[in-house]
Order: sequence, then structure tokens, then C-alpha cells
Amino acid sequence: MLRFAYLCRLGLLLGLLSWLAGCSPTPSPTYRIGFSQSVSSGDWRQAMLAGMQRELAFHPEIQFMVRDAQSNSRQQQQQIHDLLDAGADVLIVAPNEPQALSASVEEAYRRGVPVILLDHRTNSSHYAAYVGGDNNGAGATAARYAAQLLRQQGDVIEITGTPSSVARERHQGFTQALQAYPHMRVVGTIVGNWSATLPQPALTKLLQQYPETQLIFAHSDLMAQGAHEVCQRLGRDDVRIIGIDGLAGKGNGLEMVQQGRSTASLFYSPGGEEAIRVALKILQHQAYERENILGTIVIDSTNVLTLQQQAAKLASQQAGIEQQQHLLRTLQATFASQRTVLYGLLVTLAAALGLGASAWRAARNNRRTNQELARQNAANDAINQELVRQNEANDAINRQLSTQNEEIRAQRNQLAALAEQARVETEAKLRFFTNFSHELRTPLTLIMGPVEEMLTGRNSTALLPTQRHDLGLIRRSTQRLLQLVNQLLDFRKIEVGKMAVQARPDDLVAFVRELVEAFEPAARVQRVALAFQPMEPVLPAWLDRNVLDKVFLNLLSNALKYTPAGGQITVSVQFAEEGRSLQVQVTDTGRGIRPQDSPHIFEWFYQGEQPATGKGSGMGLALAQGLVRLHQGQLTFSSQLGQGSTFTVTLPQELPAELHSPDAAEPLNFSVDEPLALPTTEADAPAAEAEALVLVIEDNADVNEFVARKLRPHFRVQSAADGKAGLQLALELIPDLIVCDVMMPGLSGLEVVARLRADWRTSHVPVILLTARNAPEQQVEGVQAGADVYLTKPFNPAFLLESVRTLLANRSRQREHLSRQLLTLPEPTEAPNPDQAFITALTAQVEADLTRTDLTVEELAHALGFSRMQLYRKVKAVLGTSITDFIQSVRLKKACELLRAEKLSVTAVAYEVGYASHSYFSNSFKARYGMAPSEFRARHQAGVS
Repeated sequence: MLRFAYLCRLGLLLGLLSWLAGCSPTPSPTYRIGFSQSVSSGDWRQAMLAGMQRELAFHPEIQFMVRDAQSNSRQQQQQIHDLLDAGADVLIVAPNEPQALSASVEEAYRRGVPVILLDHRTNSSHYAAYVGGDNNGAGATAARYAAQLLRQQGDVIEITGTPSSVARERHQGFTQALQAYPHMRVVGTIVGNWSATLPQPALTKLLQQYPETQLIFAHSDLMAQGAHEVCQRLGRDDVRIIGIDGLAGKGNGLEMVQQGRSTASLFYSPGGEEAIRVALKILQHQAYERENILGTIVIDSTNVLTLQQQAAKLASQQAGIEQQQHLLRTLQATFASQRTVLYGLLVTLAAALGLGASAWRAARNNRRTNQELARQNAANDAINQELVRQNEANDAINRQLSTQNEEIRAQRNQLAALAEQARVETEAKLRFFTNFSHELRTPLTLIMGPVEEMLTGRNSTALLPTQRHDLGLIRRSTQRLLQLVNQLLDFRKIEVGKMAVQARPDDLVAFVRELVEAFEPAARVQRVALAFQPMEPVLPAWLDRNVLDKVFLNLLSNALKYTPAGGQITVSVQFAEEGRSLQVQVTDTGRGIRPQDSPHIFEWFYQGEQPATGKGSGMGLALAQGLVRLHQGQLTFSSQLGQGSTFTVTLPQELPAELHSPDAAEPLNFSVDEPLALPTTEADAPAAEAEALVLVIEDNADVNEFVARKLRPHFRVQSAADGKAGLQLALELIPDLIVCDVMMPGLSGLEVVARLRADWRTSHVPVILLTARNAPEQQVEGVQAGADVYLTKPFNPAFLLESVRTLLANRSRQREHLSRQLLTLPEPTEAPNPDQAFITALTAQVEADLTRTDLTVEELAHALGFSRMQLYRKVKAVLGTSITDFIQSVRLKKACELLRAEKLSVTAVAYEVGYASHSYFSNSFKARYGMAPSEFRARHQAGVS
């Protein structure tokens, strides 16, 4: 009976505990909503957040996580990543820069988290819903209200926000709606700032320029406030002001309309409540609208008081709800505390009953326990012995694991060493490819130069048809080899990140059309139809032609190579991705690509299974893909075996500022096949050429001999085998022109040019640089060092000869100019270039010793750091006269000045300018000026009187 009573009590107690547990409120499932915003306006941000909190007041089961990026897009990207890691079930994102958050929205999409865009969109289409106002409609509403205020006629000023999609859409809606009112016009548009009043000087100037202005439309109430201040200062109370936002609160749109600081404000809902409602529908798996465009209403004197009262009432109700929620939380805390105390009492009662039952059972079980303990002690001894054996085995295993860890660590270090070795070997291979490619240009010069001369020279008409055919084959093969060398160099630049994009504004349609037209003759020969199909007449974009022409040339060349006779190649240009990108497609009807080759066609040196006659290098498509990626684009393909292939190049219409070219100049890009046509002058006469001395500095003996042989029939030629010997020979001979290689052991060509330009003795000598380095930045480096012409190997011998002739002719014209300048200027001017600086120094030295009748050329050369021969050749090259004639011209110019002064006699003037004989002075003066010194003075006196 005692046991039965005990069990009844225990059952009653358990039933009471179950009832209390049933009375306790069952918690609703908890959801997490993450909100990240980067809105620049503080009032707009507070209104948006207040609307969300009002809606969430009815859903205490929602955990609301708020992040504020303070208009920093990079910080907002990190905050979105943090909200995803925190387990947000739905993300609400209010972006400031749409393009910057596309990657973050894509990341949320990949994680399966719905994203609701609030007020602004992003470039990504993977969002669940959009909530925002109709900016175009807001602008149109403002235009119609303005027409109503002004009775459809008057002048209007528009103040837009900083350039963005919002400002663009509001401006578009406003201007399009105004077109319905022909007597209204926008006399000016000012760009303001969303987070500041506006640039007041600009509005002041515009109002003074157009005093008939009757209305100002501002894209925000904050900028409308700035417009009101300007109108007050100018005494223009008649100007009506319309703003946008219509927010409640001190200093916002409602207060401005009520106080008469603005005529009206367009209410543009922040959308906080609507965004939370859409999020709740998503969480509850209910149907919702993907595009939620909020309406716009006009707030003016007729409804502003009503709206303010509604806003005040809404704020009061929100405060009441928050107070009730606070009271509810207090009651819930009290209930939880009381329930805890009750549970404690019940547990204590249950414990007392349990102790009683335990005492009764303990008395009965003690005897059994003692017996069982004895048996367990024996079993425990056996277990302890087994544990000792297991511990010993574990120690052995630990020692074995330690040995294995050491082996793994050694293997990891070995793998790291192998990886480093592989990296060094790869770099060495790339360096080898680069150096090897540069070295190939020297023998290519020695091949292409004679071949080009034989095909286009004076004796080309004597060639037999078979000889001309063979020479043409050699030229085409050499050009193909040069193309492969250039591809290897481009490959190297892409691998080490040295190829930079220099984009300029361009027309993609015109660019691609030029390339397609270049392939039309080859297509006609192969009987392949080549069609160009632009979807738009003009597609403006930022393009680097130097990068993209290699891409499209490879694609067109491959299409023509693999399309049989009677086939067709179609090139189309169009917009892609809703107008945000541009797309070029090259489609052929060739044999297509095998499925097993498709994953590898963009790999370097992969050729697949191709007929031997069409086998390529395996670099074209890999290079094309690398160049497209460098241009921020994407190269893809689709193919069906036996039916043809389509290669698609997708390019962004805009590029980051760091990829824009710093200037609008075209890059230096001298073509081997089409040399630049340099003008010829009268100085090209053979007699003048024969007197010119040309110095050839080239470390390759064959190229040195080839260049000298081509120039020797026209000029006097000297050669040097390296930079150091060439520089020494240039200082000794003072040549008329120098042809110099760039890459030489010891002293490079760039260093030779720099030293020549820094030395007065050779600063005037024109320099032509020959090099295998063909990159635009390397050509610019050569020109900046002081080179006059930069020729890349292999070069056209005729172009080299014309370049030498043109530079010598230009030097002759410059010499004549300096000679005339020396005769006409009474005083040497400050030298803007090395030649004039030399003339100034030489003139100053002669004038310093002007009274000396025994002044020698050797003394003058020594004072300037020249030898006699160097000074003679320098003066002859710069002025076209001898040093003795130059000294005499300086003396006679000084004599003219002294004769005009009328302080000295003619004889004294002669002694003053270094003439020991009066008769010699008179004869020299008369030979130069056509009159005797006394006659010159008499005429000067007559002119003064």
C-alpha cells in the first residue's frame, strides 16, 4: 500500500508539471532579416529605417539586423558578407553605387538568400524583388504641376542631383513632360549634391542672367532649401520652388511647404514598410510582386496640414505600440520568473518524494549492492589490466604517428621546394622565349631587308616569274615567322602582367568593319562569302585597338582557314545584356570543333587533331582569350561538328578610369609591311649626300655590314661594333647622323643617345635607333631618350634610307634658320635647346676676347672643351659656316653697335673689336654690309635726325 500511495503522488506531480508546461507560451519560429544601406542623406535614411521599424512592431518573432555603410560601397560589400555569415534569411539592400554591389548580390544568390533591392537597383538580375519609387514619374508629375502653377507658360530652372540613375530618370521625366507645354522652357540646369543644399553661386548667376525665371524644380527638398535661401537673398519671393521627398520632421519637405519656403514637395516614399512586407511574404512562402513601384503625390498648401497631422498621429501610435511592447516584455519577464519559482518548488517536492523512495529502496538494495560490488571489483581489476595493455599499445601508436608526421612534414617541405623550382624554371622558360624572340628579329632583318630590296628595288624588273614567286614565298614566310615572334612576346607580356590597356573613345562598328574589309580579298580568292552585319550603325565604346585587333584578326584568320570553298563567314556586332555590354560574333560554316577538343582550345600550344596542311602554332586562341580578359571582356564559343563554330567576344561599353589612355595621341606603331612615307626635300641631292658622314653602331656584325652596305652608295659611312666604341668615335668624328642599335652589351643604345644629347659636341647629331623591342612603351622610351626615329627589326631598307635623307634635310633647314637668327639678333637670347645654348656659349666666349687681335681657334676650342676639329665640325653642322667666319660675324655685329653709339672713331672701333688694321676692318665691314663703316655711321645719323 505504501508503494502504491507513493506512486499515486508521483503521478499527480508529473501531471501538474505537464499542465504547467502546456500553459507556457509556445515560441514562434524566429527569422532573421538583414538590412544594409548606404544612403547619403541622413533624413532619408532615418525615414526608411523608421518605416521598417513600424512594420516590424507587429512581428516580434523577427530578428532585425541593421548595418549602415555611411555611403562607402566597399564597407557595404563587407557588411553584406557579414550578414550572410550571420545567417540572414532575407537581405534588404539599399545601395548607393549600383555597379559596386553586383558581386555581393550574386554571392547572396549563390547562397540561396533572397535579396530585396530598395530605392536603387544593381547591375545583377539575380534579386528577389525591387521596392522603390518611380523617378521618371516623379519628374513628370513635377512638370505637370509646374505647368499648372505657371498656367503653361514661363521660364524654369532645374537643380539635379549628382550624376546617377535617379537624377537621370527624374530629369528625363521632367523634360519629356514639359514638351507638352510649348510656352514653358528650361533656361538652365545646375548639378547639385544630394547631401548638401546646392552650389549657391551658380544659381545666383543663373537667376541674374534670366530674371524672368518663375519656378525652380529641385530634385530634393534639401537642394530646394538652398534655392529658397538664394531667392531670399536676391529678393525674388515671386519664384516658386518645387522639391522632392516630402518627409516629415523638422527642416524637411512637409515643414518647408507649411512655412512657405517651398511651394510644393513631391512625396517620394522611402519604401521601408513595403520592403518589410515583401520580406515577410517571402519568409512565409506567400505570393509577392517582384517589381514594387511606389506612387508619388504632390504636397502643397491644400494638403500639407492633413499630412502633417497624419504623420504626427502615426508617430504617436508608434510610440504607443512601443510602450505596449515594453509592457508586454515586462509581463513576460514576470511570468517567466514566477514560472521558474513554481518549477523550483515542484522540483523540490519531487526531490523529497524521490529521497523517501530512495531510502526505502536503499535499505532493500544495500545487500544486493554489496554482493554486486564484490563481483564488480574483480571485473575492475581485469579491466585495469586491460587498460594498462591498451595504454602501452597507444604509446606505440603515438610514436608511430610522430614518425609519420615527421615524414609528412619532410614531404611537404620537399613539395614546396619543388614548387619553387618549378616557378623558377617556368620563369626561366618565359625569359628564354622572350630573349629568343628578340634574337630572332636580327636574322629576320637580314632576310627581309634583301628580299624587300630585290622585290621593290631598281633591278626588280629583271627577276624571272619563278624568282619573284620564290621571293614572295620567302617574304610571306618571314612575315609569318615575325607574327609568331610577336605572339610569343605578347604571351610573355600577358604572363608577367606587363601588357596594359590604353583605351580611347571609339566606334566598335567602324573598327570591326575595317578588319573585315581587310579579309575580303583573301575570302574572294578562297571562294568564301564574308558578311558583316552590324545591328546598329554606331556603337560607341572605350577600345584599345592595339589589343583588340589581335583578337579579331586571330578569329577571322581561323574562320577563313577552316571554312571550305562555298562556305560563309558572318561577323555581327550588337548590344548585349540589356545594353550594358557590346558583342562581336564570328560565325563560320566550317568543320566545327570535336567535343574532346572543346575544353582545351584556349590552352597555350594546344592544336588538337588537325590536318597537317592547316596546322597552326596553338597560340592564336590562347592569346586572343588573354587579350579579351585584359580588356575586361569574355571570349566564348559554341560549335557543332560538321556544321561550324561561333566565337563570341563580349566587351564592356565602359572601362575603369585606370584603363583609359592618359592622352588622345595615337601609339607609336611603325609597320614593317607599310613603311611610313617621309617627305623628300631638295637636300636629297646626291652631291649633298656624298659629303654627309653616317656612323653605324651595331654589335651584330652581319646587321652592321648590311646597314653600312645599304648606306655607303649615298653617304660616307663609319662603323662601330659596340656602344662604347661608337660613343668614342662619335665624339672624335662629330658625324652628320648616327644609326644605333638599342640592345648592345656594355653601353646600350638608349645610354648612347642620352650621352650624345648631354654633350655639346654631339647634341645636334640626329639619331636613328634600331631595335627588336617593338612595344609602344619601349618606342616612347626611345623617343624620350632623344632619338629622332625609332625603327623596329626587321625594317625596310628603303625606309631606313629615306629616314636618313629626311633627317639630314631637316638638319640643313635648321642650320639655315640658326644662321639667319645669328645675323638678325643683336644679342644672343636665352637658349631653348642645346644647339642655341652652344651658339650662346660660343658667342659669349668670342665676345669675352673680342679686343684680342691674336685670338686663335685652338684657344676658343680649348675654352669650350672641344678639339679644333670637333669645334670646326660642330659649327659647320649647326651654322653651315666655318669658325673663322663665325668669329668675324660676331666682331662685325659688335662694330655696328659701337658705330651707332657715336662715342668712338672708326679706327677705335676697329681696335675695340679685335682688328689690328683699319683697312682690313673697312674691307671686311664693306664685304659684309655693302658699305664702309663711315658711310654706315653717316646713314645712321641721318636716320636719327
